[in-house]
Amino acid sequence: MSELQPSSLYIHIPFCRTKCHYCDFSSYSGLEALYEPYVSAVSGEMAQWAAEWPTLEWQTIYIGGGTPSVLTPEQVARLLAGCGASWRVAESAEITQEANPGTINSAQLVALRRLGITRLSLGVQSLDDGLLRLLGRIHTAQEAVDTFRLARQAGYDNINLDLMYGLPGQSLAQWQETLRAALALRPDHLSLYALTLHEETPLTRQIACGVLPAPDDDMAAEMYTWARRELRAQGWLHYELSNWAARRESICRHNLTYWLDQPYLGIGAGAHSYVGRRRFWNVTQPDVYIQRITAGERPVAGAERLDAATEMAEMMMLGLRLIEGVSYRRFRQRFGCDLREIYATELDALARYGLIIIGTEWVRLTERGYLLGNEVFARFLPA
Repeated sequence: MSELQPSSLYIHIPFCRTKCHYCDFSSYSGLEALYEPYVSAVSGEMAQWAAEWPTLEWQTIYIGGGTPSVLTPEQVARLLAGCGASWRVAESAEITQEANPGTINSAQLVALRRLGITRLSLGVQSLDDGLLRLLGRIHTAQEAVDTFRLARQAGYDNINLDLMYGLPGQSLAQWQETLRAALALRPDHLSLYALTLHEETPLTRQIACGVLPAPDDDMAAEMYTWARRELRAQGWLHYELSNWAARRESICRHNLTYWLDQPYLGIGAGAHSYVGRRRFWNVTQPDVYIQRITAGERPVAGAERLDAATEMAEMMMLGLRLIEGVSYRRFRQRFGCDLREIYATELDALARYGLIIIGTEWVRLTERGYLLGNEVFARFLPA
């Protein structure tokens, strides 16, 4: 099996103004004093890895979080300068930054665009003020719309909107209104995610105590199905279970790295990496991360080496999220065997249940399989 070098870089910014009620990501509020030393530490980690991999060239860079837009453009400039000082960045590189309405203004958007940010991902989540409050978002629907328009004025021609559905008490009509309002803005990309409840989050506790109704899985499925019909009618390209592009050029190249199960390097507190059959991850606490880098130590908290069976299973589970599915040719190129032989029993059962289509060049989910994806993916987990 060939071991590719990473060409996609993820930089994690673990800071937020406030923690959203549903979030269990590695992010923290009230740590403004750490912003400056953290940016310096990230550059330090880049230099550490550059000593081991000096010849990498990044085709995609993704600055995510948390809320990266709490950083100043000057701090983001230092992050990008660290990339350029340690490695090469391709001229055609896709460079994404996440931003939340309520944390970024026109001057910042212009400055970031001038720094070379080519793609902006806005964490809108809803265009219903009541649902935004339920989620603990700090912006209003109007502020989200205003931020999108300011981004267009700043010159961004590749803007993604993140939206959530399946929220407690959310009606189909509310979801339809949000999606239609988002489409009216003419974004370039949409990421539509069903709410996932995580333990120890305020939203989960409110539901457990009966303060809020539990999400309705059947309603969430109806919302997803309606969104697929609406977007198909308007000519959107559905290329991954939760992601649509207005045109092929606006497909998120960075996220394709994950779905195609290709290697990537993660930098920053809590960041994960996958290189050469090895997965490793950094310490999550920003202060500990800074201390490690300052002391000249690696910030890696743990690692695991994947065996062939796990790698094959992950390629199937991730690849089946893509609407085009998993290519027999790609699987054979990587593992030297035919996935139809390796997973003959699993594929036969899933096909009989109407969850997958076994084509001549690929295997992919059916329309029914889109709604039951987790049940499909579970079939490929190693025993």
